Amino acid sequence: MLNRRSLLRTGSLAGGALLLNSAGAAPARAIAAPVPPVATRRAAARGATPLPSVVDPQYLSPIADAQAIPYFVNALPRPSRIEMLDGGRRRMVIGQTAQDMIGGELGLLTKVWGYGQKGHRGRGGLPITSPGPTFVARSHHPLEVEWANDLPYAHLLPVDDTIHWAFSGSEHTIERNGVPTVVHLHGSRSRPESDGHPDAWYTPTGVGGPRYAGNRFSYPNLRGAGTLWYHDHTHGITRLNIYAGLTGFYLLRDDAELALIAEGQLPAEPYEVEMILQDRTFRPDGQLAYPDPTWQLGGASGHPEYFGDVICVNGKAWPYLEVEPRRYRFRLLNGSNSRIYRLAFDGRWPIPFSVIGADGGFLEIPAPLERPLLLSPGERVDLIADFSGAEGGTFDLTNSAGTPFPYGDPVTEPASRVIQFRVNQPLNAAVPDMAPPGALRDAPYTIRADPARTRRLLLVDLAQLDVEHGTLTEDGGHGATMRLGTVEQGGLSWSDPVTEDPGLNDTEIWEFYNSTLDTHTVHLHLVQFQVLDETPYIADTDAHTGALSDIHLGEPLAPDLSELGPKDTVRVRPGHVVRVKATFDEPGDYVWHCHLLEHEDHAMMRPFRVS
Repeated sequence: MLNRRSLLRTGSLAGGALLLNSAGAAPARAIAAPVPPVATRRAAARGATPLPSVVDPQYLSPIADAQAIPYFVNALPRPSRIEMLDGGRRRMVIGQTAQDMIGGELGLLTKVWGYGQKGHRGRGGLPITSPGPTFVARSHHPLEVEWANDLPYAHLLPVDDTIHWAFSGSEHTIERNGVPTVVHLHGSRSRPESDGHPDAWYTPTGVGGPRYAGNRFSYPNLRGAGTLWYHDHTHGITRLNIYAGLTGFYLLRDDAELALIAEGQLPAEPYEVEMILQDRTFRPDGQLAYPDPTWQLGGASGHPEYFGDVICVNGKAWPYLEVEPRRYRFRLLNGSNSRIYRLAFDGRWPIPFSVIGADGGFLEIPAPLERPLLLSPGERVDLIADFSGAEGGTFDLTNSAGTPFPYGDPVTEPASRVIQFRVNQPLNAAVPDMAPPGALRDAPYTIRADPARTRRLLLVDLAQLDVEHGTLTEDGGHGATMRLGTVEQGGLSWSDPVTEDPGLNDTEIWEFYNSTLDTHTVHLHLVQFQVLDETPYIADTDAHTGALSDIHLGEPLAPDLSELGPKDTVRVRPGHVVRVKATFDEPGDYVWHCHLLEHEDHAMMRPFRVS
């Protein structure tokens, strides 16, 4: 807790946090181990070469040595696209497939879960892939999607059933009912029955959660142009299902954006490229590995965070992208469980990159990048990269963010590498290079309505209170110590009564006070908000609940460049309060939560109700 007492103890507390989070972060170098015989036999049976293995205390069996995986030898995969500019209906299937995520001609295929499109009478289908196909929709042209659950009857990853999850308190099992899932269209204004509420999950056998209302979801596409994405949102196993591969892009266009593309002021395909960044760990035979439940390893239940050493882009380890000497549009999404990226080319921008959009839409004008770009889980950024003066060059995009961010272990190779750009393709003279737009919207993005109220909300680590105050905090025995709550009441659980209840069409200011030592990513369903400012603070803290009092604020800081457009997900640094302004324009029950998925699954999520 960054209050008067802890400000004097930040050094020792930060050290304690690193020890606590060592269970959620891969060690810089694990102990080498022989490749398990089973992995060798499986790989050999497929004519593949197994990877060297290492022993890591987070796993019951050896994992692959990330240092042995080649980087920048695989071309960047491009997701297929489902063009839906006129609206309509689609039938999608959620299931299992196998992909070459590691590449390097090792012949290792990885089982993943993904999304595909069901065809009609054998035509028009798309195979299951991870990430899934990119939807390209249009504002005010509704889309209806049927999401058919065809997941298997065994999970790819270890399920910790000691925490609250979809099947808690029931007789359902994955072996009998199959893996539950539900799709959330992140950034969309959707009615509750189509929002992907964590309790609206359903299984292949038709068993549904308490909020299940069918698997046909309606997306009215009532926002302007933006980079949305769809992903699993099942209660208690979101971290596992997304890690297994259940993600995809949803690009929402509007008339203004389509006009800019038609006029040559924004790049179109193939010069518009969506990229999802995810960190992973593999077994020697190429299968996904995720830390085993800590109670099986002799500790308390629950992983603070997960950080993998292999950075994948669009489902491929450390790929490269060959480009022409022209401008490209990159739609970047951080789809990692917990890893925050600080992106640049070894700390600088030797070629011009400009931010043109945030999560849900455009900035007023392009904003050139001068500092490394921060991107936390769930956040998206819309970029223009200008390779026109870099013919023949090679540029490695790198990550310099520690884990957990910002006070954790410094990032080391190979996790510091992301993707390589090679400016080695001839310029296609038949397609003119774009002329950058001077303005992307008529005025800075603002929500002009007066706020009906201001809510003071809290991010708190109950285990941190134990360290600071020598108290014993009740956390249900599940290690779910990261909580959301209110400044006045302190940390609250998922099942506590609703405390955020805006009226229909009310505009409110929500203030997020981060009293933990980690940077968190807060996501609100339903809305796109305006980030107002960020301010350091100090306060007194209740030793049992984490409630704050006697709050003193510093000087407010302006939002980052990537926060100047519509947002639905925002970073909140330790010891800071971030203020956002939103209008709640659909009635019903929704959720807000930390988008560090291990935190979300371990109770850092709260309901809100628009009435």
